[in-house]
Amino acid sequence: MSEIITSTRNPRVVEARKLSQRKHRQQQGRFLVEGLQLLHMALDGGQQPQDVFYCEALFTGSEAPALLDRFTDAGATVIAVAEDVLRALSDRDTPQGIVATFTLAPPELDAVTLQGDELIIVLDRLQDPGNLGTILRTADAAGAAAVVLLTPSTDPYDPKTVRASMGSLFNLPVIQVDDPSMLFDWLQRNGLRPVGADAHQGVRWTAYDWRNGLALVLGNEARGLSDDVQAHIHDWVHLPVIGKADSLNVAIAGGVLMYAWVAVNAPA
Repeated sequence: MSEIITSTRNPRVVEARKLSQRKHRQQQGRFLVEGLQLLHMALDGGQQPQDVFYCEALFTGSEAPALLDRFTDAGATVIAVAEDVLRALSDRDTPQGIVATFTLAPPELDAVTLQGDELIIVLDRLQDPGNLGTILRTADAAGAAAVVLLTPSTDPYDPKTVRASMGSLFNLPVIQVDDPSMLFDWLQRNGLRPVGADAHQGVRWTAYDWRNGLALVLGNEARGLSDDVQAHIHDWVHLPVIGKADSLNVAIAGGVLMYAWVAVNAPA
């Protein structure tokens, strides 16, 4: 049994706490996850663990010890810490006793194999981590083949995004791309037509032909779709706003449109 770390100034703890910031995630090449269910899903999704901090005093039941065994079997560095150290690492009001870091290795477009009948979600410079996490969760539920983020965008490995995704971040490829032309060429080569969602143009969502593969393109929360993205889109759909609301939240609108595709294409 290794010695228990009792100081928040321990170098490993200091570096792990910095992972709440994007620049440090990029510099260290890793990100932080907590919550027993999310940690199980990260391992199930093939994420490579690095440092795992645990405090037995915060364990309740048998799930945390079993998870710790999984981390040990996966080759992680397992580190015992005092309760106040674990709480300093945690972003939860009630920590569950384990916080882990994982290798930051975002997939590339070419890592996704497509047949031409899939659903891809394209997000144009999204900025809110909660919206992104919700879209990831819905895309996972809808059976999307991947989610593509046009940058600059919110970080899919932000703790708020990871939490809002409820683990779906680990269930499907989340790819970051900085060149719209390259992305739309890739979609065309794979037989996926881009369909833009816009409040003011296109056909009503119920009138669109959702059959076969496509890329659903959703815009920035404040600005909608950028000009350099709109130039590649010829099919447009909109959701009517009948009441007095100014607009629909992008995650809500995206969920409705994803399931319009599911209703036509998913197996019975």
